[in-house]
Formats: sequence, structure tokens, C-alpha cells
Amino acid sequence: MVFIIAQTVEISLQAFCGVSSSSLYLADIYCKLFSFECEEPILRVLCIQSIFAPMSKLFSPIKIKGITLKNRIVVSPMCQYSAVDGFANDWHFVHLGSRAVGGASLIIVEATAVAPEGRISPEDLGIWDDAHVGKLHQIASFIKSQQSVPGIQLAHAGRKASTAAPWKGRGKVAVEEGGWDTVAPSAIAFADDYPMPVELNKEGINAIVADFKSAAERSLRAGFELIEVHAAHGYLLHQFLSPLSNQRQDEYGGSFENRIRLLLDVIESIKTVWPPEFPLFVRISASDWADGGWDLEQSLKLAVMLKAKGVDLIDVSSGGLVPYQKIAVGPAYQLPFASRIKRETGIMTATVGLITNAAQAETILVNGDADLIAMARELLRNPYFPLQAAGELHESVEWPVQYERAKPTERK
Repeated sequence: MVFIIAQTVEISLQAFCGVSSSSLYLADIYCKLFSFECEEPILRVLCIQSIFAPMSKLFSPIKIKGITLKNRIVVSPMCQYSAVDGFANDWHFVHLGSRAVGGASLIIVEATAVAPEGRISPEDLGIWDDAHVGKLHQIASFIKSQQSVPGIQLAHAGRKASTAAPWKGRGKVAVEEGGWDTVAPSAIAFADDYPMPVELNKEGINAIVADFKSAAERSLRAGFELIEVHAAHGYLLHQFLSPLSNQRQDEYGGSFENRIRLLLDVIESIKTVWPPEFPLFVRISASDWADGGWDLEQSLKLAVMLKAKGVDLIDVSSGGLVPYQKIAVGPAYQLPFASRIKRETGIMTATVGLITNAAQAETILVNGDADLIAMARELLRNPYFPLQAAGELHESVEWPVQYERAKPTERK
């Protein structure tokens, strides 16, 4: 009799495509019948699914061009404001290395400036000088030693540059205090306490395109196997995309086609030096969350063009362009953007923003709303989240041999 009930439950759960009330009920029956211990109702469904399925989505590998990610968990680029003159140091090594040890499949180094004036703060990482390559190479090598893929985010802060690290206050850093003159598509400051930028001329735009190309070459020498171009959060490339910050009257402003031109030029320049077997991602803000700004419809059009240009995945975030944005914050609040871009354009997406547990991440992937889960603050709180999540989903994953004696007993 128990066997018949179990078969019925199995068939019902195999047909399950979302977390419905009936699925929760069947999962509860199964757990009681076989003393299967899971605290959260949704997690019970996902755990039982993992029994009947060969592997959870969160811990299924994915191949992107010439690399294979061992799972779908990505360490999102997170500024540490801990560099001196752009140089990485032991803090960055430990910060990024510990998350590779923790089991994330892809570790993306924080926004790394392609030029000294492209730093958000004087303490930002840089890759504008060949001398920066050495420590970054050490970091990338260690990440690879943990069977994770090393990636790097290339960035230019534009009008949001020359500002203080968060714990040093807010607003601009004066030139006499170690700051610098900033640049932007138009001479419009981000806020009253931010620097007034100089509008870029054509020569300046060409120099920035060249800086991204040189940074990509150095990234390759440093051992990185993936580049993410930062075109989000109100930094320079995003500033060109949005009509709120780009009021130019030349070929880089005005129409949609003109406003995306710099980003496409940067992509093309990077592709001339970046090996075709290594992935190229772009992070965008899918919405400015402000009237008259960049929005999802424009992001969808851009995604089609980026896919045609050979971009492999769009890392979908939002906001950051203007201080008066009105963001509707909540769990996975940016997921609808990633989902629509993925479904309507066919390009792969990563989703990011208040994703904090295994059940939430697994559900996103099961529902086909994104291909990768980029995590930030949760991985600051818990570098070993992937190992913990594997246990919660009853997946057997490799632990570092040095830590194996702490691995929980497998129940799958």
C-alpha cells in the first residue's frame, strides 16, 4: 500500500512544473511517509523533485562557449574599495578565493576600471596598467584551482567617478584630496554633491573604446576566462544609453541607435582581442525606474542587438542612473526583467537582487526565468552558500578536500 502511494506521489511530482498548493500537499505526504526532514514547505517540494530528477537545476552544469560552469551560482561583482592605485591585494585574494572555495561556479571580479579616471573611488581596482596584471593573475589562478571560472567586470564610472568609498562619506573627492576631473556623455552631474563632468568629445570617446580593448587584453594575460562589460548602475556606458543623462546632438546621442552606439563600439573592440571560446557578458540596468529614462522595452531591443553582436549573456540588474529613482524593492525584484529578456529575445540571462536561499534560486531556474543566479550580499554573509544550498537540495557536490571532514552526511 505504501509503495502504491509512493508511486502516485512520484508520478504527481514528476508532472509538477511550479510550486502549487497540490504539490506542497503531496510533498508533505511523502515526507511524513518516509520521515524525510525538510523545514520549509517549498523546499520539501524541491528536495523531493531532486530525488526523482537526476539533478537540481541550481546544481546542473551549463556550457557557455568553451567553458562549463559546474552550477548556476555566480558571485556577482562587488566593489571592495580596498585597492591602492588600482592594484589588487591580499584582501581581494581572500575575498574572491574564499567564494571559490565555497563552491560558486563563476567568480566575477568587481568593477575594474579601464582607466584611472574611470574609478568610482580612489580605492577601486584597475586594469589600465600592465603592472596590475600580476596580482590579478594570482587570484584568477586560485579560482581555477577550485574548479571555478574566473571572470572580470570591466568598467568606467563616468560622472559617478571620483567619489568617496562608502565608509568615508558620500559625494565627490576633490582633486586636491586625490580626486580627478570626471567625464560623461553630457555635462550633467549625478547629484548636487557629485562632480560636474566634462562632456566627452569624439577623441575622448575613441580613447575609452581603446581603453576597454586594452583592458580585455590584460584580462586575458591575467588568466580570466570571462569578461563582463559593465553597462549598468549609472556608470559611463549606462549614461550613454539613457536619455536622462545623454543629451548629445551627435552620433552618440538622441535616437536609440545613437545612444547604444558606444556600448556596441566597446563590444566590437573587445571582440578583436578576446578569444572566441571565452564568453562575453554584458550587465545592464533594465530600467532607470524614472520617467523618461531607459526602460525594459529599450532593454529588449538592445538585447536583440547584443545577441547579434555575439554577446553570450545579459546580466540583468536595474537602477543607479539618477538619485530620484523609485525602485519597488522586494525578493527577486529584478527577476521579471531577466525573464522577459530571456523569453522574448532568446539570449541567456542572469538575474540578481535579493535572492537569498536555495529554494528561491531553484524555483527561478525550474520556471525558466533565468539561466544563472548572480548573488551578492548573501555571498558576503555566507561565502559557503553553494555548499549549504547543495545540502538543502540533497545534491552531492565536491567539497575542498581540506574541508571534507565537515561535510554533512549525504541523504540523497
